[in-house]
Amino acid sequence: MSQKKIFLVFIAISTVSLLLHHGGHLSWTMEAFHLGCPALRSHPAPGLKPKHTNVAFLKTHKTASSTMQNLLFRFAERNNLTVALPVQACGHQFCYPRSFTSHFVHSHTLPPNIITSHMRFNKVELQRLMPNDTVYITILREPSSMFESLFSYYNQYCQSFKRVPNGSLEAFLEEPWRFYQPDEKDSMYARNTLTFDLGGDKDHPATDITYAQAFVEEVERVFSLVMIAEYFDESLVLLRHLLSWDLDDILYVKLNMRTANSKQNLTPGLPAKIRAWNSLDAHLYDHFNASLWRKLAALGPACVAREVRLLRQAQERLMRSCFGGRLPLLRSATQIKNKDLRPWQPSGKVDIVGYDLPVNLSHGFSSLAQQLCLKLVMPEVQYTRVLLHSQSLRYRRGYQFWAPQQSRPIHRHIRTAVPRHPQVHHSHSLLPAPVPGSGTGSTSTSRPATGTQVKTTRLEAKSSQTQAAQTA
Repeated sequence: MSQKKIFLVFIAISTVSLLLHHGGHLSWTMEAFHLGCPALRSHPAPGLKPKHTNVAFLKTHKTASSTMQNLLFRFAERNNLTVALPVQACGHQFCYPRSFTSHFVHSHTLPPNIITSHMRFNKVELQRLMPNDTVYITILREPSSMFESLFSYYNQYCQSFKRVPNGSLEAFLEEPWRFYQPDEKDSMYARNTLTFDLGGDKDHPATDITYAQAFVEEVERVFSLVMIAEYFDESLVLLRHLLSWDLDDILYVKLNMRTANSKQNLTPGLPAKIRAWNSLDAHLYDHFNASLWRKLAALGPACVAREVRLLRQAQERLMRSCFGGRLPLLRSATQIKNKDLRPWQPSGKVDIVGYDLPVNLSHGFSSLAQQLCLKLVMPEVQYTRVLLHSQSLRYRRGYQFWAPQQSRPIHRHIRTAVPRHPQVHHSHSLLPAPVPGSGTGSTSTSRPATGTQVKTTRLEAKSSQTQAAQTA
């Protein structure tokens, strides 16, 4: 056989193999490839390049970050990864608004590949906890729309908002220093929340442009991608290229949304006042919004537009398959029959909507498909509990392989000390009772307490913070 024929046979076999391996991804990949996308030109099939699995996502407030967290939770479960989750004394967040420390991480969720629950960013502690090749990502939202959301969502918890007569956003912005007290509880929701979440000084004088610029430069050094909530799909395209993920890895359903009646219209002049009051956040947003569009331009507008369209088409197919052939209807918490899918309500003045899956979902659906649909629409608090339970089971099952002398405080070497085991899927109770040994005052059968675990135990012995007011 001639060399040419051998080459053609090889190409044919490779093509069939690729078709079988990638299935539905191939048409999407090749369609984008023909557009000449820079990243896809060198890597025509994303699956051929290993997916990057070590990710730290700083979950900021009221920025579509709950949707992003759900996406990361599902990616971790599909790929048998470990997600760092908070100790129970911290609730479903890493003891926010305290600055993050590794002592806030549940011992059953170590060593982690992904971290995504709410925290106040602490670069040193996160770099100590996470693998060296971790990619850092966060998301921002335009300050005026974000502040309106914060004002309505936390109106019953943030004292700076509660003391405003009639809950008037206009009145607050007319004289913010009359209501705002920098050092009181939950004041971070009332000024420069993005800056605070990123570890900055929310009350630094707005006139100090040098500080604002230096802070932006530090964020740019640490975070490989700063997503923009208003351009969520475009941001996901950049994320997919950055991490070499597939289309299925970035599918999502919008979560933690308010009804139209829970939103206030911003009258003329208010957006400018909000940006002036949150000048550090405005500086951050303007810089990284421009940065996002530079990255999208480098990828190619035609390529980005095509990927966004294909992403939305795939999302619609997924949602129709989960909701009986039609697009889902948003429902208030009282209308959702499955309590595991009811979103938390911050107050009687704000209505957070969610989804209820069809009662006949099990007909013709495998257990795995049912779990996919459930997790796709599961709110943050419930999903965190489910994930902690499954990872605690895996932790205990893996303990029999550990030697007692391998138990040490959190350091770099701990990542190689814990073997990976197949993910546990639960087809019965989605929200089981807490695992013995994972909560305050329980008896643990796990390995002897390390120095880090002793500190964690002391932390769990303290009174829990009120977590409901801090749901994103």
